[in-house]
Amino acid sequence: MRAITDEDHRAAVLHEVSAGYRRNPVLHRVTAAFPIGARTAVVGPNGSGKSTLLGVLAGVLPVTSGSVRRRGEVALVVQRSAVSDALPMTVRATVEMGRWARTGPWRRLSRQDRRIVADCLERLDVAELADRPLGALSGGQRQRVLVAQGLAQQAELLLLDEPAAGLDVTAQRRITEVLDEEKSRGTTVVHVTHDLAEARDADHALLLRDGHLHAAGPPGRVLAPESLRELWENSLV
Repeated sequence: MRAITDEDHRAAVLHEVSAGYRRNPVLHRVTAAFPIGARTAVVGPNGSGKSTLLGVLAGVLPVTSGSVRRRGEVALVVQRSAVSDALPMTVRATVEMGRWARTGPWRRLSRQDRRIVADCLERLDVAELADRPLGALSGGQRQRVLVAQGLAQQAELLLLDEPAAGLDVTAQRRITEVLDEEKSRGTTVVHVTHDLAEARDADHALLLRDGHLHAAGPPGRVLAPESLRELWENSLV
C-alpha cells in the first residue's frame, strides 16, 4: 500500500513562484499550498498580488521563476468588470461556455451538458434571466452568472476573484452558500476577498503584501488582529 504524503492533501502547490511583468514583477518567491477539498481565502491590501496569484494558479499567467503543481481541472471566475457590457451573448450562452472545457468550443451540447447548465443557473438564482443579454444585467446578476459559468466547468479547483465584492447581502449569501456546497462535494475553492468576516469563515487563509506571502494557515491565526495591524500598519480592521 502506498504511503499517504502531504501531496495527497494539496490541490495545488506554488514553490518559490515569481510572476508579473519583466519590468514590474508582482509576486516574489511565493511558496504556498492549497488544501484539497477546502476553501482558501486570499487576503491582502490592493496591489499585493492576489489576482496575479489566481492567474498563476489558473495557468493563464506564466511564472518568471519557480514551479506550479495542480491536481485536476481548473476553473477561473473573473470579476464582473472584466466582461464587456457590449458582449452580444445571453445569460444561458455565457454559462454554456463553461462546458467548453469538456466539449470543445462551439460544439453542440449534449442533453447532460444542458442539464448541468440549467442546474447551475438555478443554483445561482439566474434561471429566469437565461434569455437576457449579459450586458443588460445588474452587476450582482452578472457576477452570479459568471459564478454559474465557473460551476458549469465542474473543475476540481475553483478559483474566484472577489466573487461577492460590491453585491447586495442576498447575492453575497447565495454565492457563499454555493461555494460551501461545492466544497462539500469535494471541490477545492480558492477565492480572493476583502471581507475579513468571510475570510475568517474559510478553512485556510493566505495573507499577501507587496507580492510576498506574509502568512498562511488557519484563518484565526493568519487574520488575528495583531497580524492585520502589522500588515496594514495600524489601520482599522
